Amino acid sequence: MKSTAGSRILVVEDEPQMRRFLRTALSAREFEVIEAVNAREARLAVTSHPPEMVLLDLGLPDGDGIDFTREVRGWSLVPIIVISARGREDDKVEALDAGADDYLTKPFGVNELLARIRVGLRHAARLASGNQREGILKVGPLYLDPERREVRIEGQPITLTPIEYRLLLLMARNAGRVLTHQQILKEVWGPHYTHQTHTLRVFMAQLRRKVEFDPAQPRLLMTEMGVGYRMHDE
Repeated sequence: MKSTAGSRILVVEDEPQMRRFLRTALSAREFEVIEAVNAREARLAVTSHPPEMVLLDLGLPDGDGIDFTREVRGWSLVPIIVISARGREDDKVEALDAGADDYLTKPFGVNELLARIRVGLRHAARLASGNQREGILKVGPLYLDPERREVRIEGQPITLTPIEYRLLLLMARNAGRVLTHQQILKEVWGPHYTHQTHTLRVFMAQLRRKVEFDPAQPRLLMTEMGVGYRMHDE
């Protein structure tokens, strides 16, 4: 996979101080940074200079970032990381369900931001290559071969139920990305089960007992409190 250096990142942020902080941090790591201060400029930038990543504030002066996310998701798979002062779980869920890949609550550190960017770019590269559906998936200690339906943890084969397998495969295909409860339930169980969060918690606990060294302190299948789950990809 190619280096992330030189990747073009669109920063959509109307606050000058935050925009300056992001520009400085990203430029120092050799990212190409383009900026937009509102939704109108962001739409123009996404179409005229297609970025490889979007960092998006939700509170824009001419619209809401969630609406912008839905609009972009109608035609593009570009990774979108929301950066917002809105820390409520409902806001996070709404942004992620709209199509955002991740969510960072202000204030945040440079290292955390860079880690999320690396994960998002890796996920985008997997989608672009098509290997996320046909090829072998390797995430940390996990080895998953969809063609043979073979799953190993640190080289040791494990046996999964059909639901556990579909759940693990979904998480692996989206490694590093936050998936909401509704997104997971819809993909694994179907559209009529999107409110069965207790069922999801039960199966996630069962899966952790099989793939985690210490299920009480998971290192692979991480809980995003009140939002959903993320497969760790660092």
